Amino acid sequence: MSVGEEIRADQDKPQKSLGTSAARNLATTTKSAPQMQEISSRWLLRMLPWVNVQGGTYRVNRRLSYSVGDGRITFVKTGDRVQVIPAELGELPALRSYDDQEVLAELAQRCEQREFAPGDVLTSFGSPADEVFLLAHGRVEKVGTGPYGDDAALGTLADGAYFGDQAILDPDAIWEYTARAATACTVLTLSRTHFDQIAERSDSLREHFAQLRAIPHQRANKYGEKEIDLAAGHTGEPAIPGTYVDYDTAPREYELSVAQTVLRIHTRVADLYNQPMNQTEQQLRLTVEALKERQEHELVNNREFGLLHNCEYDQRLQPHDGVPSPDDLDELLTRRRGTKMLLAHPRAISAFGRELNKRGLVPETLDVAGHRIPTWRGVPIYPCNKIPVSEARTTSIIAMRTGEAEQGVVGLQQAGIPDEIEPSLSVRFMGISEQAIMSYLVTTYYSAAVLVPDALGVLENVEIGRWR
Repeated sequence: MSVGEEIRADQDKPQKSLGTSAARNLATTTKSAPQMQEISSRWLLRMLPWVNVQGGTYRVNRRLSYSVGDGRITFVKTGDRVQVIPAELGELPALRSYDDQEVLAELAQRCEQREFAPGDVLTSFGSPADEVFLLAHGRVEKVGTGPYGDDAALGTLADGAYFGDQAILDPDAIWEYTARAATACTVLTLSRTHFDQIAERSDSLREHFAQLRAIPHQRANKYGEKEIDLAAGHTGEPAIPGTYVDYDTAPREYELSVAQTVLRIHTRVADLYNQPMNQTEQQLRLTVEALKERQEHELVNNREFGLLHNCEYDQRLQPHDGVPSPDDLDELLTRRRGTKMLLAHPRAISAFGRELNKRGLVPETLDVAGHRIPTWRGVPIYPCNKIPVSEARTTSIIAMRTGEAEQGVVGLQQAGIPDEIEPSLSVRFMGISEQAIMSYLVTTYYSAAVLVPDALGVLENVEIGRWR
């Protein structure tokens, strides 16, 4: 008899005892609480120091600064043609606060698109700087001369960066470094000749340039803040300089953002199906978890106060070889004192681990609430899956100094709101509808503030898919 025939013969025999499917009708089932895949470790919410904000607004007062804010330029791509958005030219220091859209549009039309292959030289050290470069796509290395005549890496530029803007106002400007394409690059160039030609026809642009040239050199420290006059190392009885600390007259204010939802539960469900677990409690628990996940996402990605969008341009770095190497993280750490934490997507942490393996390095770990967290130079690297990964499989690594006392990054909340179940998180009963449905308003208020620019740094365009 074959195996199949034996199985059919056993199935044809009459049942001699109670089956498990029927027995379960008399048995008590042991159940788990409702599970949820969306819940993550949320290290940012756990490790960020929170400041209680009264009145819903937090003002960051700083010393008066003369530095012109640098920005990132945005382009529009149509097929293989790249154009700069005219208003984005206002990110150039020489055009900051200039708002004649017709002139900006004409300048944008004068931009010439150029393509460079890896290794091509865009500018040479010592040559006249007579055009502005707008990097639409690719990576450019700034190379200078070292103390012994060899090449020295001065930095890396990537999509949206610009260089050569000093050529707009200074006809005698020269290139202080060599710019070399590290990858295939698409660049828009705008010559000083075009600026001069348009300025001859535009009174507003000519007046704007004249005002910039007339501004006297402001005495400022290396951070752009107004200098505090001091005397040191003197002898005798010289006149001691007088000084004062000037403040920014228009400090930035952060308003608390909000995340809300209305949870609805039918009274029959809450009344009858409430053992052994309370339906209302479980519904609220999962809703609060989802709200906290969205809160952390906003703290990273919100365009108004999110960490990725509020990092100053000079605190944004590019990896020298694309992958997150120990050298890149060292450079990121040196941009600020007392870095307290690094945030990275788990895949970025894995890519960094591969680079350590190639060099035979083993990172130290730190015990945080029972979790072994990898560190670099003693700074913990916390995973955060809210940091986006692009289609090109690139992401960012965030470095932060935290706390008010350290002039770092702080989270903002308002404790003591009505019906609060956690600081700045409330659950309000809204009543029962005519359909016997109970409603609860679940609300959380939050924001984040960067107290000084160097408290936050980002290593951008980190490749996570390279295994070689």
